[in-house]
Amino acid sequence: MSTVAAGALTSAGLVGGFAVAQATTHRYLGGVVAAGAGLGAMRICHRNAGLGRALLLGGSYAAALAGSHPLAKKVGAWPSVFTVTAATAVAAGVLARKR
Repeated sequence: MSTVAAGALTSAGLVGGFAVAQATTHRYLGGVVAAGAGLGAMRICHRNAGLGRALLLGGSYAAALAGSHPLAKKVGAWPSVFTVTAATAVAAGVLARKR
């Protein structure tokens, strides 16, 4: 169940963070949402699978967040967010599995 929670948090952070940034027109508020959810997912992963996997999850989450911007120029904002969200949710599910 906790692997699902880690994936749900990464998804909520990426989709929710973008939605908040777009709705409020303040990108930093979206960043706060994204950062909080990412840290929560990393905490779950750390508890289940150790520090190394938690750091890998954090790195993949940050890469997804950063990578969504250039991807958005090619496919559009929301399709980009959904694409990186799906990839990160899969990564969270794999990385947060108990050892």
